[in-house]
Amino acid sequence: MSDAASPPAAFDPDRTAVVVVDMQNGFCHPDGSLHAPASEAAIDPVAALVGRAHDAGTPVIYTRDVHPPGQFDDTHYYDEFERWGEHVVEGTWEADLVDDLPTDDAAHVVEKHTYDAFYRTDLDGWLDSHGVDDLLICGTLANVCVLHTAGSAGLRDYRPVVVADALGYIEADHRAYAVDHADWLFGETTTLDEVRFE
Repeated sequence: MSDAASPPAAFDPDRTAVVVVDMQNGFCHPDGSLHAPASEAAIDPVAALVGRAHDAGTPVIYTRDVHPPGQFDDTHYYDEFERWGEHVVEGTWEADLVDDLPTDDAAHVVEKHTYDAFYRTDLDGWLDSHGVDDLLICGTLANVCVLHTAGSAGLRDYRPVVVADALGYIEADHRAYAVDHADWLFGETTTLDEVRFE
């Protein structure tokens, strides 16, 4: 696996946004129903990236995976509760972003109901109206919501760059797959050390 297939690149702070995917209690806190130790471990590197973005004046967007209790009652096929069990249910502590991230300074918070942060949300419109072209994407899970969001960004002509060492995952090979796939198919990968804003 190559964590950073591309040479270090500078990101224009006025044309870039950091997208922090689903760093919520349900996934990152030990009491969460879908807690993964690597998602909890991702809090510090995500916080480091967010801090650097704030210092550079680069907007930080958080996504929240939120499911109304009956969301999947009448679906034909797509049912996350069947796959994962009930999780991050609307209005619960699990759906809240973790306390260890500076979410009060968020430029925008996107509430999503599927793996893809662009699907039936206002994310595309917000990015377009703020002149954003490049996305630094981090968060959890690497091979689920991060990968689907990055792929969806690429299809919309944004430049999705996955920050390989600021990702949560269940199994290490899931992270490896997500990083390799993102780099090979539609985007780029980088690491915290290689990210700079100028």
